Amino acid sequence: MAPLTICRIRPPTIFWRSALHLFGLIVVSVCLTSRTALAKKNHLRVVTDGNWEEILEGEWMIEFFAPWCPACQQLQPVWNEFAEWGEDIGVNIAKVDVTEQPGLSGRFIITALPTIYHCKDGVFRRYQGARTKDDFLSFVDEKKWQDLEPVSSWFGPSSFLMNTMSGLFKLSMFIRHCHNYLTEQIGIPVWGSYTIFALATLFSGLTLGLILVFIADCVFPSRRFSSPNYYQKKQALKQARLMKQLEVEHEADGEEEDEEEEEEDYYDRDQDDLWRRGVPEGRPEPRTGDLPEDTVRRRVLGTGDDEEDEEDT
Repeated sequence: MAPLTICRIRPPTIFWRSALHLFGLIVVSVCLTSRTALAKKNHLRVVTDGNWEEILEGEWMIEFFAPWCPACQQLQPVWNEFAEWGEDIGVNIAKVDVTEQPGLSGRFIITALPTIYHCKDGVFRRYQGARTKDDFLSFVDEKKWQDLEPVSSWFGPSSFLMNTMSGLFKLSMFIRHCHNYLTEQIGIPVWGSYTIFALATLFSGLTLGLILVFIADCVFPSRRFSSPNYYQKKQALKQARLMKQLEVEHEADGEEEDEEEEEEDYYDRDQDDLWRRGVPEGRPEPRTGDLPEDTVRRRVLGTGDDEEDEEDT
């Protein structure tokens, strides 16, 4: 019998080479596609509470939106196309999600969605034109933003007032998250959550009041603690006021005595005249108990002389 021979079949070299080339092309195309997609995504920058100060330098177009807003959803494809032209026209295109960045919503006073701002070296202007890609490009390229009135420095995002508003918006969002956690995660009823927040507000108000009183005492200390001789000075001042009051009362008593003496002198002169002319019937006799003897004697003698004169007539 002839020996058996085994034939080894070699794989076709051309097939494997073609397969490797095809696989390489697929990998390269996937990489290029992903890079292109990433490059397109990088054209649109995201502004947050942590990096918002970057928009104070250079030229920016910023969109404030919310995912649930229908108008924002319609504008988003146009805004993405506009972002692809940002590098060509030298403008940074950005967006802000107000649901995730409540601080920026308060800092820019966002009352309508979507809201678009133009910023040039820290000067902000609100865009109010048409919302198409061509309008955005002409607004930036032709510098139509110069015709708009800039936002006042008092209401600028970096002002003290807007920093305060940003803090209040952050606080409100924090309270909302706490309320949702208490009612949804822990299972506390809504009225129980409101009661907790009311007690927390009352306690924080009392604490803040005590802190303000302490600061006021430190800055403007009381006189009793600032002067070592406070009580002595207070006693001396009290005595001085008492002495002044006594002097005033003494002067008032002296004036009353002078008035009484003047009234008595006037009464005496009037009575002397009556005695000289004679007292008519029915008129009470003049009082003589309080008058000196000389005065009474003169009055009596004067009355007698008057009676003799009447008899002679």
